[in-house]
Amino acid sequence: MRNLRTAFGLLTTLPVGLPKDWLPGDSGRAGVWYPLVGVVIGGLVWFAWRVLNLCFPPFMAGVLTLLVWVVITGGLHLDGLADCCDGLLGSAMPERRLEIMKDPHLGAFGGIGLILTLLVKAVTLSFLPSSSGWGIILAATISRWFILPASLLPLANPDGMGADFVSGFRRGAIFVTAILPLGVAFLLGLPGLFAVLAALAAAVAVLGLAWNRIPGVTGDVFGLLVEVSEAVVLLSFFFGVK
Repeated sequence: MRNLRTAFGLLTTLPVGLPKDWLPGDSGRAGVWYPLVGVVIGGLVWFAWRVLNLCFPPFMAGVLTLLVWVVITGGLHLDGLADCCDGLLGSAMPERRLEIMKDPHLGAFGGIGLILTLLVKAVTLSFLPSSSGWGIILAATISRWFILPASLLPLANPDGMGADFVSGFRRGAIFVTAILPLGVAFLLGLPGLFAVLAALAAAVAVLGLAWNRIPGVTGDVFGLLVEVSEAVVLLSFFFGVK
């Protein structure tokens, strides 16, 4: 139960807290529960989306749903997305890129990345067909599962949460935990399968960019991975693949 609590404490703002006796590698040992946390996040957001669509016009409901999503996660992965946009998209040496990613100030690339990502999510949530609502759950679940195989790549930074995750994560959990996102995709049929493939392609692109620019992964890269794959899954349902 400690690892489950740690997973919820790290990835959400739900009032579960974190263990007081934090040990090195705790975030990685909790990794086996990340997809389940994604299911809970997705389920809560899906419920909010359904209720808000009964009360507000589509775009307002979409924006408010996105706000609920950000509140539940605490904007954790958005921070990583902004840092990566600033560090990976500019022109610099790998060492300088890592310094930029650690800088708490928001740069131009980070601001643009945040705006575009939030806009994509708001629009897709606004006009997502009612029959594709479970796509929200798939987006939240598979995006967090992607963190697990991504942790097999070399670390670009020996410090930080990314390093803590890698030090405690058990690689065998990758295959067992894949049951959750694949199960949700199966329930969604062909659109779910297409969304998984699209998200996988996006994940490979994100990790390829990080490998080319840093090279390796960090906690911020994991955040970028989550945000991009979530947006891609929503986009696949937004375009109504049948």
